[in-house]
Amino acid sequence: MIDTKQRHTALLVAGCFFMENLDGTIVSTAAPRMGDALGVAPAAIGLVVTAYLVTLAVLIPLSGWLTARFGARRVFLTAIAVFTLASLACALSTGLGMLVAMRVLQGAGGAMMVPVGRLVVVSGAEKTDMPRLISYVVWPALAAPVIAPLAGGLLTTYAGWRWMFLVNLPLGAVAFAVAHRLIDAPSDTAGPPPRLDRWGVALVSTGLGALTWTAHLLSEPGTDGAGVLLAGGAAVLLTAAATRHLLRTDQPLIDLRMLKVTTLRASVSGGSLFWVVVAAVPFLLPLLFQEAFGWSAIRSGAVVLFVFVGNIAIKPAANRLLDRFGFRPLLIAAALGVAVTTALCGFLTAATPVAVVLVLAVVAGAARSLGLTCYQVIAFADVPQERMRDANTLQSTAQQAAAGLGVAAATLALRAGDPLGAWLPGPATPATPYGVAFCLLALLALGALAGALRLHPTAGDAVRSAPAAGGPGVPAPARPRIRGRA
Repeated sequence: MIDTKQRHTALLVAGCFFMENLDGTIVSTAAPRMGDALGVAPAAIGLVVTAYLVTLAVLIPLSGWLTARFGARRVFLTAIAVFTLASLACALSTGLGMLVAMRVLQGAGGAMMVPVGRLVVVSGAEKTDMPRLISYVVWPALAAPVIAPLAGGLLTTYAGWRWMFLVNLPLGAVAFAVAHRLIDAPSDTAGPPPRLDRWGVALVSTGLGALTWTAHLLSEPGTDGAGVLLAGGAAVLLTAAATRHLLRTDQPLIDLRMLKVTTLRASVSGGSLFWVVVAAVPFLLPLLFQEAFGWSAIRSGAVVLFVFVGNIAIKPAANRLLDRFGFRPLLIAAALGVAVTTALCGFLTAATPVAVVLVLAVVAGAARSLGLTCYQVIAFADVPQERMRDANTLQSTAQQAAAGLGVAAATLALRAGDPLGAWLPGPATPATPYGVAFCLLALLALGALAGALRLHPTAGDAVRSAPAAGGPGVPAPARPRIRGRA
């Protein structure tokens, strides 16, 4: 049974997750006004977004070691303070260089804030309480990219771009005060901390940084192909070297041997594909509405907001559905729902009734919410309590990498829409490239569907409140023994 303190801690981490994700997406909306205020071209503001995402990708793998070394309470409180003060510094920035530097500092706070906060939530929790606790944490990750276009448009239009950062000040102050009261120091320590895997830090951080930078280059119009190939090649080589090192060392920064746990592996693999699509669609939909349909930014943002309505609508039923049907049927339904609704977005036209668009957005939001909740919960279903830190670091790193690739995947799919659209019957319209892009993204969701179909029917039953899906007397699959550090 979840007590009040556990529930409040989960809601606290949810608020921090919302701040981190909102700051990763809201700046794009204000690029023209920020460019004018800072005396640079709007395209240069893309560096402000990329600096934040690269910092998140580079530093999240360190969250597990820092927690073991300094304790979850100390790291979490420091992260909230750094994020909040960096937000103030971003708002006070007078030039692009200062703003980018402060975004790096803000990303450093965000990289520690959410993974460590989620570790606090799952550590010590009963297995059957995890679905509800993690469901509290997941929804902000879904809400922020959907709310960002409308919130960014309203703030920059009626208040000014600096308020995108200033709104974090009261939120951060409240989060710090609540965290100081809720999170206890005695639960921080679990034996001596491991030595820092310096080679792992160097290889993983540079590999993820190169991967995120490649994604940024792919998402920018007119990018030099040689630069993309150089960054992409470096990302592949560094990632391969990092993987080899992590599998061979005794105390790795990220323990890839945790992937022997079938349910965690399903969350990392299928969940990553799912995350890419979830991050890509809210980026493409406003572009479709504004560039192809001629809608205003406010109208477009208001319609996309109905994806969030679907996210919220399914939440009350998500845990009951999980207890009734188990993970495999729900992940199949969620992946299929995201694939179908994403493909249907490609068939929208300017003449489509708004009511139809709203219904499609709500259904898509419900499928997104259900899928991500299940992927987040099943990641920890069969992980021993003493290995939660390793599992959390691995899952958080994979999640951030996938989310960072979402916009790049959407941009690549949109660029492929022009040549591929020329092969379609009938005359091309401004919406044709978007139609092709949505269908290509739907194929990625089918990749997640294939992974869900391979799951055992009783996968993840350790966290369900209901009997195993196989019925009474049908045991869940045995947990694999994992060697490595505790």
